Amino acid sequence: MENLDNRFSKSALEDFGLISKAVSGDQQAFAKLLKRYKRAVFHLILKMVRNVDDAEDLMMESFAKAFKNLHKFKNDYSFSTWLFRIATNNTIDFLRKKRVSTFSINNEYENDDGSKLTFLIQDSNPNPQEVAIKEQKKELIQDFIKMLPKKYQKLVRLRYFQELSYEEIAKTLKSPLGTIKAQLHRARELMYDLIKNGREHF
Repeated sequence: MENLDNRFSKSALEDFGLISKAVSGDQQAFAKLLKRYKRAVFHLILKMVRNVDDAEDLMMESFAKAFKNLHKFKNDYSFSTWLFRIATNNTIDFLRKKRVSTFSINNEYENDDGSKLTFLIQDSNPNPQEVAIKEQKKELIQDFIKMLPKKYQKLVRLRYFQELSYEEIAKTLKSPLGTIKAQLHRARELMYDLIKNGREHF
């Protein structure tokens, strides 16, 4: 522990303690980690997608993926670094799926004054890894859907599996857009509860 004390902040050490408890099945530890980083992860994702609804969806997915793999976490980095990397990669996967240009660190060009420029690269063809990630995400969401009240299950499937927009869902179900958004928001809240209340769900 002495080496960890020298390398990490007090907050990071507290996270390690919570992770240890969460992996052992402490439900409150999951809840504390979610509460501690929920806002930061949301704002990180929002800067990338510039859409509140998508940011909320992706935040939920990122925590679900992180908690599912929490037993694999090692103290080489702080939990926040590990979590933000998961959230960033998950969001990049979402952007690529939507055919939105993303930054590529492997495509740098030198300007006339010698400065480096990174251009937006269009990636319209998902590679095998992206396909696998997408399938894993669908399986994870499917597990949560089965735990939701039936009135929310169809909404969530239209959103995550048929990948319809909020407007398309409202049109399909012939319901007001505001009602659809409110119900999906409630469905997400219930899924958050499933994430933080019990490691057996993962």
